[in-house]
Amino acid sequence: MFKNKIILATNNAHKVYECKNILTNYEVYAFSDIIQAFDIEENGASFKENALIKSRAVFNALDKDKQNDFIVLSDDSGICVEALDGKPGIYSARFSKSQTDKDNRKKLIDELQKKGIFESKAFYTAAIGISSKFGDFSSHGWMHGKVICEERGENGFGYDSLFIPDGFTKTLAQLEDHDKNLISHRFKALNLAQILIKVLSKAY
Repeated sequence: MFKNKIILATNNAHKVYECKNILTNYEVYAFSDIIQAFDIEENGASFKENALIKSRAVFNALDKDKQNDFIVLSDDSGICVEALDGKPGIYSARFSKSQTDKDNRKKLIDELQKKGIFESKAFYTAAIGISSKFGDFSSHGWMHGKVICEERGENGFGYDSLFIPDGFTKTLAQLEDHDKNLISHRFKALNLAQILIKVLSKAY
């Protein structure tokens, strides 16, 4: 029986940390805390497809008892930059050859500077995949702003030090966790996901 226990289909420590801060009414686990970690091929054509690929893969790897105890959530998110025709988009986490956050940010800066551009409108997208014994569901959240070609701030991860949200003068990496969570794409998507989780929990 589901008892407010959620498995995240990720071992990304930053995402686990953010999700735990947002999903405070639930026990939240990285999937490697519950089962042996395994690689999941993200070959979808959209954030939603990739999110559901991950949540389904982890849910299907659980035994029947755990499928009755847990709901699986996954996050697929990234940044779309107007001046780069929407890139890196779903390839945000693997934009550079090394696929590290630092090198991904460097490539983004390099791509903008090749065009003689030093800032551009951009937006973050987060798709949340939800897998349960009653099927699969999803939610989305967005955050609009701009990217700059200068890293500012030490908090956050991914492209946070390059992204200034609309209505702010600081990058996400310069904001406190509380302030970032109130406006973030992931916060918005997870808030909607919690509505679905509440409905599902009544059916368990």
